[in-house]
Amino acid sequence: MTDPTGDLDALLAAFAQMRGRGGPHRRHHSGGPHAHGPHSDMPGPPWMRGDRAFGPGARLAGAPARIRLLDALVHAEQPLSVSEIAETIGVDQPRASRLVQQAVELGLAQREADPDDARRTRIALTSEGRRRAGDFRGERRERLSAALADFSDAERAELVRLLGKLAASWPRD
Repeated sequence: MTDPTGDLDALLAAFAQMRGRGGPHRRHHSGGPHAHGPHSDMPGPPWMRGDRAFGPGARLAGAPARIRLLDALVHAEQPLSVSEIAETIGVDQPRASRLVQQAVELGLAQREADPDDARRTRIALTSEGRRRAGDFRGERRERLSAALADFSDAERAELVRLLGKLAASWPRD
């Protein structure tokens, strides 16, 4: 019997690995019906690419990038620069700056002086940002668990194996 919790973690990690990688679908472009929101070409199931930006009930334009911003900050070992955020979440630097500004205005992130260069700032989550990111991660786990409910242990293990292989082969910039 496989470990369902381990399977969920492995699947979510594979989705995150693909989201954080480059490729033509990650290029930000302005205008058009696929520029932001629920029509994103981001890999993964619909609940990972919809327009629920910062936890249950929140509906904001450009949510997939905002979710990736929170995820990047949650998983970072230290606060990130805007350039590091842009690279990590797969958007250009102006888009990353706008996302950071929105997160700061919403009280989800804060700017801190870079200890190595006072001219630069780094971005860190606030306690509210960390809470919201946790809410969203919990929601993703619940939805993925429900989606896998009808899978046998063997089917779940095969999905984990194949999705892991896909994520490892996902094109890099």
